[in-house]
Amino acid sequence: MVDHLEISRTPIREALMRLAAEGLLVKRGSRSFAVRGVSAAEFFQSIRIREILECEAITLAHNKIDKDRILALRRSVVELGKYPEQTAAHWKLDDQLHQMFANASGNIVLSRTITDLRTSTRLCEVTNPLGRVPASTAEHLALLDAFLDEDVESAKTAMLNHLRNVASDCVATLRGM
Repeated sequence: MVDHLEISRTPIREALMRLAAEGLLVKRGSRSFAVRGVSAAEFFQSIRIREILECEAITLAHNKIDKDRILALRRSVVELGKYPEQTAAHWKLDDQLHQMFANASGNIVLSRTITDLRTSTRLCEVTNPLGRVPASTAEHLALLDAFLDEDVESAKTAMLNHLRNVASDCVATLRGM
């Protein structure tokens, strides 16, 4: 593979070590890595902590995010919502939305913790993002609209609904296995 990519082994080794340090990969034997698995229990525990922390981030972000930024993000949500297949662009937009509140909170530990928890929930193998695009679009719009209206409580409720719906979809996937 290294020859096919026409790069030396050193940058690949460094990238693998960085991904392992970030908790995305685990070492398997002396020369191989695998994507870190996340159990259903860890997924649900992470979602529960995200509920608490992301709602706190919304509270702390109140009056700290430029409305034009929120409106631009809202337009992107609407535009991507037209495409029901989950793509890298959907994941990127999802990261932008959730991290916007965390970063605007002014609490770097809160922001970093939310990032780590989002990684854990994304690594769970039982989740199936297919079919979530229409629901996520509606949930994200409800959250952004409430925040634009400066209704922090409704924005927090929208975030809770969104995260709980993600968890419910995971339960439905587990039951179907």
